[in-house]
Amino acid sequence: MPAQPLKLTTWNINSVRLRAPNVQAFLKEEGSDVLCLQEIKCQTDQFPQKAFREIGYNHFQIFGQSGGHHGVAIVSRHPIEPVDAHPLCREGHARVQTARIKGALIHNIYLPAGGDEPDPVKNDKFAHKLDFLECMARDFASSANAPEPHILVGDLNVAPHENDVWSHKQLLKIVSHTPVETKALEKARKAGGFTDIARARHADGQKLYTWWSYRAKDWAASNRGRRLDHIWANDAAMAGADLQSYSIHLGWRGGWKPSDHAPVSTTFHF
Repeated sequence: MPAQPLKLTTWNINSVRLRAPNVQAFLKEEGSDVLCLQEIKCQTDQFPQKAFREIGYNHFQIFGQSGGHHGVAIVSRHPIEPVDAHPLCREGHARVQTARIKGALIHNIYLPAGGDEPDPVKNDKFAHKLDFLECMARDFASSANAPEPHILVGDLNVAPHENDVWSHKQLLKIVSHTPVETKALEKARKAGGFTDIARARHADGQKLYTWWSYRAKDWAASNRGRRLDHIWANDAAMAGADLQSYSIHLGWRGGWKPSDHAPVSTTFHF
C-alpha cells in the first residue's frame, strides 16, 4: 500500500472548553488528521468531545487534571492505540501522553513553564522544568535508532535558537531562553535522535515564533514572539516528513478569544 499523508498539528489551546469553537473552525479549514492539544485545562470527563465528533474526529486520548490546570489530549480521524508514556513529570501533572497512530508513535508534551526566576535553588518551578528536561534526555534515548517513526510535539516552553525569540540579547536571562534551558532542550533532542522540523525547513537565520504574550496591546505589530511549540521527528519519521508542509498558522493567534499560541503543523507520509 502506498504511503498515505498524515497531517499533524500541535496547539497549546489554553482551555479547550473555552476555545472549542476556535478548534472546530481550525479543523474544518485545515483538515488536520491528528491534533495534539496542550493546556486543555479540564478534567478528562469534561473534554468537549461533541465538538470534534460533529466534524468527523471520533478518536480521543485525553489526559486531564482537576483544578483547571495543565492537561493534554490527542484528537484523531484515525484509531488511536494508547501507549504508556515516559514518566517525565516528578509532580505527577497531566503533561505527557503517547499514542500509536498509523504505525507512528506520537508523544504529546506540555513542558513546565518554569516560573519567573531562572534559578533552580530559589525557584522550585524552574528546578522542576530542568528535571523534566533531564528526564526527556534520559527516556527518549531509546527512540534515537528506533525502526518505527517517533514524533514528539507540544509546547516545550523553550525557544532554543537566537532567532526563536524577538531579542536574543534581551531574553538571555528570561525563562524560556536562558542558556541552561536551551542547552538542556538540545541535549534532550539530540539524545532522542530527533530533528527539529522547523529548523530543517527554515534556516537558522530566519525568525520563527509560535507564541505572543497577551500583554501586548497589538501582538502582531509589536511581534515580540518566541518559538515555544515544536515538532520533532526521529530518522524513521523524517523519512516520511514533508518539510515544505511545515506551517505556523499565524492567523489563529488573532480573532475571537485566541490562545496566546498559534497552531503548528507538518504532514508525514506513512
